[in-house]
Amino acid sequence: MPRDASDLAYRLALNAEAVCRYYLSNGRREGRYWLVGDVANNPGRSLFVRLAGPGRGKGGAGKWTDAATLEHGDLLDLIAFNRGLDRLRDVLDEARNFLRMPLPEPSIAQRSGSYAPRGSPESARRLFAMSQPIRGTIVEAYLRNRGITALHETESLRFHPRCYYRPDEHSPTETRPAMIASVTDLAGHLTGAHRTWLDAGGFSEATLGKAPVDTPRRAMGDLLGHAVRFGVASEVMAAGEGIETMLSQRSALPTMPMMAALSAAHLSAILFPDTLRRLYIARDDDPAGDAAMATLIDRTQATGIEAIVLSPRLGDFNEDLRLLGLDALRVDLRRQIAPQDVVRFMESVA
Repeated sequence: MPRDASDLAYRLALNAEAVCRYYLSNGRREGRYWLVGDVANNPGRSLFVRLAGPGRGKGGAGKWTDAATLEHGDLLDLIAFNRGLDRLRDVLDEARNFLRMPLPEPSIAQRSGSYAPRGSPESARRLFAMSQPIRGTIVEAYLRNRGITALHETESLRFHPRCYYRPDEHSPTETRPAMIASVTDLAGHLTGAHRTWLDAGGFSEATLGKAPVDTPRRAMGDLLGHAVRFGVASEVMAAGEGIETMLSQRSALPTMPMMAALSAAHLSAILFPDTLRRLYIARDDDPAGDAAMATLIDRTQATGIEAIVLSPRLGDFNEDLRLLGLDALRVDLRRQIAPQDVVRFMESVA
């Protein structure tokens, strides 16, 4: 990359969120990432842009990946795709024009460092610390109403009775009850949090117990490579996207360690424990889920880990559990997991 292009890419990365708000206005910030449908600014969650990170390397701010297409690049690449520019000179001119625009000034509190920035790991740690165990709360009722009976080893889940929710940057802040999930690294350190706002009025088939808002789920903190974890990692474990998906599997495989990566993009990037020898991939039945599955299979093969894909009959495993029942889910999983794991994780607890 020419020197001037490299310098422009670096300056764009320093203002990654402003770039996303301008070129990808149909997306939104979740933790340290901006999520949107694709480089053309269609709504969705397949493409994620890292908003913070060290230096100019692979994990730096401004790096993006589309989990559905596996396209990736920096913010110059994103601008080129977004604006349909195929000449580097035109891309650099567009970037220079953007950088000449007035950018929002940081607040006094942000400049002084006197508070945890919104969406930061420290903010996530504070939120989780302020929350309470789920036993006897609306969170426990929400999970049981979704057919989930495996609520052991769910210390990663907590309840907050008045969690802040803001529909968008122009709307007033509301408070709603929420399920708070801790996102941790391989060493167990909390790096982020995931919020699922719940309907205080109770469960309904229309919302499945989630709050009747546009985005009842949001994440904060450092998510890439990390996950919400259930059980202690061993040589065999399962990984998938949603918390409800993985807890549904745990209802049928109650002693298998599992982790929820929270999105297809993050599932494709999970970090593997050193002890891992066989990974079950809980596939969601959609294009982004298929792309994440393909990436994970390539990564496990490269490291000598056996990968086995688990496929639901319907859209995801919670839908299978709710509509087909636990016995049917057990039968389906028994057919898909390795024989030795049937003995270890199913017959041993029958």
